[in-house]
Amino acid sequence: MTATLSPLTEPGLYNIPADHYHADPVDGGSLSSHGIRDLLPPSCPALYRHNRDHPAAPKKEYDLGHAAHKLVLHTGPELVLVDRDRWDTNEVKAQLAEIRAAGGVPLKRKDWHAVHAMADQIRAHPIAGRLLRPELGKAEQTLVWRDESTGVWCRAMLDWMGITLVGAPLLLDYKTAECAHPAAFARSAGSYGYDIQEAHYEDGYHAVVGVVPLFLFVVQEKEPPYLVTVAQLDAADVDRARAVCRAGCAVYRDCTMSGLWPGYGSDIAQISLPKYAQRTREEAIYGDQY
Repeated sequence: MTATLSPLTEPGLYNIPADHYHADPVDGGSLSSHGIRDLLPPSCPALYRHNRDHPAAPKKEYDLGHAAHKLVLHTGPELVLVDRDRWDTNEVKAQLAEIRAAGGVPLKRKDWHAVHAMADQIRAHPIAGRLLRPELGKAEQTLVWRDESTGVWCRAMLDWMGITLVGAPLLLDYKTAECAHPAAFARSAGSYGYDIQEAHYEDGYHAVVGVVPLFLFVVQEKEPPYLVTVAQLDAADVDRARAVCRAGCAVYRDCTMSGLWPGYGSDIAQISLPKYAQRTREEAIYGDQY
């Protein structure tokens, strides 16, 4: 494992700061799982290129999730309690800006208590608490590798890389959510492309380490009692996502070589209403006879 801020030129496992990772540490550029999702429908290469060239500023609504990651994964930005009744005064705004500029996460007292309670719930969970013990792994390790089929450089920052209680290799991703029920997480996985994330991370681990890891998601609600679900995606879904990753790498390769990053298309798009909308129209026409 190498600690470095220099451009990375070799496949491997690296310990680098999160901001260096997100700025793309690979010499000549690389593709992350977020990049794959931005390149492919319902997104497009033009949006990927725009998002890459104009990274979004950190959003305040993500502070709670970042703080929870810090306490659960034992690494991350400094958490700073700002115990003030009002955060809209010029004095407090200046204090918040100073904390954020230094890379910290400012928290109100209620959020401070919330993230500590969330971490306590994780530690008390019979599976998550045991897998996330510091002696069993490390947080925020970066994988860099070349996709075998396209030659594209890829990267992934792992929330948690370690071993199971029986010594098997483990990758674990921690998500905060409004609802941690398995059915709700299944919908989130489909909406946000968590299957693509898992396939990408597994491919990188296999390329660098040489084995296929067990991959688990730890999902936790952001409201009391901060319920936790440990989830494993269906293998068939991940295999399908692996093919999506290959497609994303191919699009990235072609766009990089050509210098063209197309949008949704230049032809007239022929549109059909979704089935549910067609049924609604039929019911409006025929009523009970439909």
